[in-house]
Amino acid sequence: MKPKIDLKLILALTGVALIWGTTYLGIRVAVSSIPAWYVTAIRQTIASLIILVILIKQKELKWIGWPNFKRQILLSVLMVVIANGMTTVAEKTIPSGLTSLINATCPLLVFLGCVFLGIQKASLKGFIGVFVGFLGIVFIFRDGISDLLEPGYRNGILSLVVAVSGWTIGTIYSKKHSGKPQYIFLNLFYQFVFSAIVQLGLALVFSGKANVSAWKTESIFAAVYLAIFGSVLGYFCYHYALKKVSASEVSILTYFNTVIAIFLGWLILNEHVDLDLIVATVLIIAGVFITNYKKKAELKAV
Repeated sequence: MKPKIDLKLILALTGVALIWGTTYLGIRVAVSSIPAWYVTAIRQTIASLIILVILIKQKELKWIGWPNFKRQILLSVLMVVIANGMTTVAEKTIPSGLTSLINATCPLLVFLGCVFLGIQKASLKGFIGVFVGFLGIVFIFRDGISDLLEPGYRNGILSLVVAVSGWTIGTIYSKKHSGKPQYIFLNLFYQFVFSAIVQLGLALVFSGKANVSAWKTESIFAAVYLAIFGSVLGYFCYHYALKKVSASEVSILTYFNTVIAIFLGWLILNEHVDLDLIVATVLIIAGVFITNYKKKAELKAV
């Protein structure tokens, strides 16, 4: 007897791949006329309001307790304020495709961090994957560091380094304190509200009073898209998929995110895609796949 096709799961997996693959394009369009920290503040504020309505409608809005609240604040700082925020800052001067490609190295750093902290066992396969992945980084910068002498490019790369570090530390923290959260949207609500407040403060510090009249219509729509699809619908699809299949299987979708981001950057924004970038993409995706790939026997043992 053939197993019944789970259409909702297929839609959720497709949603994760497509939605998070388009967010890099959305960020690039948004920051073209809106200061980066205002983009993130708008994004998280709208996302918070949407989730608030959902929680009230489902009668699930409540206090989560100080221990869990502290965890959510820490995750908010690392993965929303720092990782998402600094990625947005980086895209002011860095192409969306390159941004997605450098962010794709996060699983490699997570592996190294987990091995160092004893959360995960070291393996030859894992270190081979890390080597292959970072070989891709070499291809990105193999023409030398002359580009880094340009202030905008250098600041963008440094912002990405901070963003990748925040996401890596946040992911390792989540792994160390593993266990499926009982209230996904409730936790996200606290994360998004806190990050919206912090990022609005950063926007006022670094960009001053918002000059809304200078904001382009397409940038505003892009910020709204990032909130509704990137923050709310993307996370919903991701967590729904996690209920049905393993995290390792869902993580495969990140490979598609990078390819989609690079393709859309080339197609819509006319971003330059050369042979070095293509080789770097193949190497980094291959490295992440080698590092995270588990045979069925290994998954059953886990």
